[in-house]
Amino acid sequence: MNIDVFNLENKKTGSLELDDAIFGAEVREHLFWEVVNWQRARRRAGTQKVKVRSEVRGGGRKPFKQKGTGRARQGSNRAAQFPGGGTIHGPTPRDWSYAMPKKKRRAALRSALSLKAQNGTLRVIDALEFPEIKTKQAVAMLNAFSAPKALFVDSTTREEGTNTPIHNETLRLSVRNLKNAKYLAAEGLNVEDILRYDYLFLSANAVDAVQEALKS
Repeated sequence: MNIDVFNLENKKTGSLELDDAIFGAEVREHLFWEVVNWQRARRRAGTQKVKVRSEVRGGGRKPFKQKGTGRARQGSNRAAQFPGGGTIHGPTPRDWSYAMPKKKRRAALRSALSLKAQNGTLRVIDALEFPEIKTKQAVAMLNAFSAPKALFVDSTTREEGTNTPIHNETLRLSVRNLKNAKYLAAEGLNVEDILRYDYLFLSANAVDAVQEALKS
């Protein structure tokens, strides 16, 4: 499929051929639910913790004598039935993540990109390069495209001799204070963020990176 390419002022500067297998695929909406749930499960901290009886401070002495009081026998005032006692079967740290087949994750990402292309909310920008770090430049771009919420995606480069990615810091810092915009590197593109934002802005270099990563 062929798509128009724009500059930061929403003026057409050319066109680009997109891979139909990635941007023109069948939209399989059931995969969105599965993959977004998987993403959210991986983000869960799982650090909730309560103290069981053996972890509560105190309770070393028997609260009252065994017999003669008319009360049920008790060995510690830190048992669960006492105020300040331990908790029975409470939450403990756990890992909420689970496996998701790579083929399914890639299919969901193709579906999300195809959905944006079909809805007309995918915009390819020749270069997502701001002259300086200015939030109002990002706002001006959103206004030029009449985009209330947008996800900005640009490719990264690598430091010579290393695998350390170099991000588009000017773009990242320009949008970080906007609650209705977000920056992602091309390799971090994911289904949840694509669906969360109304518009998807991809730089021409990011399109190449995404197509290279998702090609069959």
